[in-house]
Amino acid sequence: MRKIIYFLSLPLILFTVWSFSNTANLSKVEPFQFTLPDTSLLKPEPVHQKKAIVVTGIISFNHYSKKELNNDVSSALLDEYISNLDFNKYYFLNSDIQRFETYRLQLDDDLQKGNLESAYEIYNIYKQRILDRSEKVIKLIAKDFDFTIDEYLEADREKAPWAKSDAELDELWRKRIKNEILSLVLSNKTLEESKDIVKKRYERLIKGMNQVNSEDVFQLYMNALSVIYDPHTSYFSPISSQNFNMDINKSFEGIGARLQNQDDYTTVKEIIPGGPAFTGKELKINDKIIGVAQGDKGEFVDVIGWRIDDVVGLIRGDKGTVVRLQVLPSDAAPNATPHVIRLVRDKIKLEEQSASKKIISSVQNGKTYKMGVITIPSFYIDFEEYRSGVENYKSTTNDVKKLLAELENEGIDGLIIDLRYNGGGALQEAIDLSGLFIKKGSIVQVKESNGKIRVYSDKDQGKIYNGPLAVMVNSFSASASEIFAGAIQDYQRGIIIGEQTYGKGTVQNLIDLERYIEDEKGPLGQLKLTISKYYRTTGSSTQHTGVTPDIKLPSIYSQNEIGESSEPTALPWDEIAPSKFDPENDISSTVIAHLKSSFENRLKTDPELKKLIANIEEVQKFRNQNKISLQKAKREKEIEEYNKNKAERDKLFALDEEEEEENTANNNLAEQTEDPYLKNAIQISIEMIEDKEYKKLQKLKEKDLVKTDKE
Repeated sequence: MRKIIYFLSLPLILFTVWSFSNTANLSKVEPFQFTLPDTSLLKPEPVHQKKAIVVTGIISFNHYSKKELNNDVSSALLDEYISNLDFNKYYFLNSDIQRFETYRLQLDDDLQKGNLESAYEIYNIYKQRILDRSEKVIKLIAKDFDFTIDEYLEADREKAPWAKSDAELDELWRKRIKNEILSLVLSNKTLEESKDIVKKRYERLIKGMNQVNSEDVFQLYMNALSVIYDPHTSYFSPISSQNFNMDINKSFEGIGARLQNQDDYTTVKEIIPGGPAFTGKELKINDKIIGVAQGDKGEFVDVIGWRIDDVVGLIRGDKGTVVRLQVLPSDAAPNATPHVIRLVRDKIKLEEQSASKKIISSVQNGKTYKMGVITIPSFYIDFEEYRSGVENYKSTTNDVKKLLAELENEGIDGLIIDLRYNGGGALQEAIDLSGLFIKKGSIVQVKESNGKIRVYSDKDQGKIYNGPLAVMVNSFSASASEIFAGAIQDYQRGIIIGEQTYGKGTVQNLIDLERYIEDEKGPLGQLKLTISKYYRTTGSSTQHTGVTPDIKLPSIYSQNEIGESSEPTALPWDEIAPSKFDPENDISSTVIAHLKSSFENRLKTDPELKKLIANIEEVQKFRNQNKISLQKAKREKEIEEYNKNKAERDKLFALDEEEEEENTANNNLAEQTEDPYLKNAIQISIEMIEDKEYKKLQKLKEKDLVKTDKE
């Protein structure tokens, strides 16, 4: 019987940085006009009216939530659309917002009729505000700035009130431009160079705004609508759809990162296993890319304020070529200086995203333990080999089987499965992998939008590995990772160590709009729609809450910063009836309580853990700063303070980079890995192996196995 392959992963963002011919043409812009010419007004095309009716109908009738398209949705849509356009409230005036209020309860009715006039009117006003402001900024840059004055810029203005006058916005922009120039000066640019770079940013912004077309506005508006239903439902324009499908097929070249535009910055939203960014290990999720340079000697192009597709066009390139990125790290303070990352463009390599192993030895209570570690970057499968009937086709499960055999031949005392930063992949692989560690039984339940529930089980008898097991997770472990970790926890087969997982418990399907609009030529785009939700075998959903570790390690992120719980429109947690399963009973609440108590004691006394917590607190302090000093001397002191322990922080929060290295000859844990999270997972695993209650449970299991064999 053929397997049904579902893909479950972190949210897929609009653009992925891979190479194909799509270089934007930044043509010469006409002289700026303060009054927006009628010829530049964007209007919906007839095809957009048709697509609006179709997209609205599909979402409102087929989305898992069954949310009715009504005044509540209309009101939320207006707020979302305005926020997407002007998140930090630098362009619209309060009078604009009051004008838009007249549309608050009519957008739902308009959409069902294909009426998009209000959406385009709002965008055209936004466009005029940007052109107006950009021209003012270019004149402002020519003036003198006094960097000795003690004043501040508010970094995040999401909750600030809308400006009531142009004069109020002028003052906000004076500080914003002063900050942009000062940031460049502190990056070893001269004042004149800094002014020139900032001037070019806003000249480019004018060009970019004049290149926005009707389809771009339609996509913005449809995505403002789709996110009201949940964060993973989205509309892809024809070109975005092409990017998305190329990403799925992985038949392209680049750096292997998904990018999104957030408040004028190009932000990294996912690192794709097997790509250059993944193997390089320097670029991180939520890092901001502010500059791009070609080759080792090319000059950096400032990309703040660029359209996302233009930035992608710069980063993409031929296999083997070098691209350098100026990056503001995700944990950086708002006033931090960027660092440079060098990447060699390449194709995604399946072998690079493959599971890998190592052995780390550690002495505890006078005994040497050999701990096997298997790192799984994603839940992958080679579809070609699978469809061709290759017996041992390339997949996560088949690779882990081989690694387990090798590790057991080496005589490991316990096993750690590392799922940190594993954003998901093939559902069946999560099920099959779980089956390597349990006898048999249900792994996950999937509830469709019509209420029908399917139970997916491991049907193979027996286990490949029966020894002590721990699973490491973090805030970026999502979907298929959560299914596996949840199954191990529910079956009481091993302990889960790390951070609360991402919490994506939904499944999406791609719908081609050509199926519904037959009288239009050419591609019409796609809709990614949430159609089902998955549940653990206990009946509990991982949606929103994720998997809670048995032993929580200190985390650099809070729940409202990362994951599904940070999304205002995420579908809620709920539960259904449990499916039938027989726990393995390797772990008990008593064992977990012992391990928790030991770890909590070490949190208070262990120097490395205390240092880790201190660094986490320092990162959070920097990241939570909302005031940016515009006084040069004060800013230099802040940067000096930030950089003082930066090397140590980077070292603490970096993943262990050693692969396929067996360290059995060296029993010093500190010398074998610098990854504090892996160190603690190893120590906790050894404490589990030594725990009296755990040993008692294993003896009971052995008796049951002997009894079963005799029967």
